[in-house]
Amino acid sequence: MGKFLIRRFLWLIPVILVVSGITFILMHSAPGGPWDRDLSARQVDPSTQRMLDEYFGLDKPLWRQFVAYIIGDIDKESKFDCGIICGDLGPSYRQRGMTIQQILFMPPEGKNFLYSRFGYSMRLGFYAIIFAIVLGIPAGIISALKQNTLIDYVSLFFVTVGISIPNFVMAIFLIIIFASTLHWVNIVPRSWDQVNVWILPAVILGFNTMARTARLTRSSMLEVMRQDYIRTARSKGLAEGLVIFRHMLKNSMIPVVTMLGPSLAFLVTGSFIIETMFGFPGMGRAFVTAITQRDYSMIMGTTIIYAVLVAIANVSVDVIYVFLDPRIKLD
Repeated sequence: MGKFLIRRFLWLIPVILVVSGITFILMHSAPGGPWDRDLSARQVDPSTQRMLDEYFGLDKPLWRQFVAYIIGDIDKESKFDCGIICGDLGPSYRQRGMTIQQILFMPPEGKNFLYSRFGYSMRLGFYAIIFAIVLGIPAGIISALKQNTLIDYVSLFFVTVGISIPNFVMAIFLIIIFASTLHWVNIVPRSWDQVNVWILPAVILGFNTMARTARLTRSSMLEVMRQDYIRTARSKGLAEGLVIFRHMLKNSMIPVVTMLGPSLAFLVTGSFIIETMFGFPGMGRAFVTAITQRDYSMIMGTTIIYAVLVAIANVSVDVIYVFLDPRIKLD
């Protein structure tokens, strides 16, 4: 397993290079720049723009800017300024005096890491995946065991709704019901310290994953139920619960885990709209703001973090395969 993990993590290098290159090209192809308007919405004069370009190295050719960001470059004091290979995601062009690491990973004074932007997004994604697993897997199991009954039809109805409706449409619908009509929750809470304010964003974010988990669990269970070894286990007189949880469920979880691994990364990285709608102080909202402000370092740094999270999720899925099915070998 050690050799497998080393190989997979080495593959992160070309993945990050490709993702960074595509993001860099798209970012600089878009019209505008970080100095078009400053934070007070006043136009920056051309002389100031030239000074800022020179200070941040934006006056250099694009290929050199990319190499400087990835590997590093020589600064004005003839010292080597290392890039992301040393963990430096660069300075923010809009939040003056702040680096990307400070913006994303530094919590407010007196708070722990969970209160950083990255920590907020990780917690929201974790709550969403817990909601998806706790509801999706049991719903799929029950639907498969009760195939072609009313329970199955009702489950399939909610699964179809969850897969078909985008999360931002679901967000508007639930906000109208629970915030505007029933007044059970605030659309934009004053504080995220209370647990109840996390419920609505987590449910909205995880609803699609819950529906896909239930559908895949159902189809996988139905396939396993028809296997010969299940009939053999029942013919031996094993209890139905033992047949379901030891033989059916374990062997039907491989495709579900395959889907849930990247889904966890997606729930962390794909929460842009939900974070914006609820005023959530997470990484996705900062990413959307950086795009509108052309904060190049923030766009690049956040994209690379997302790429690394997705790659780690895929590696985790491969490792979990071994525990679900001993016949699978990593080396």
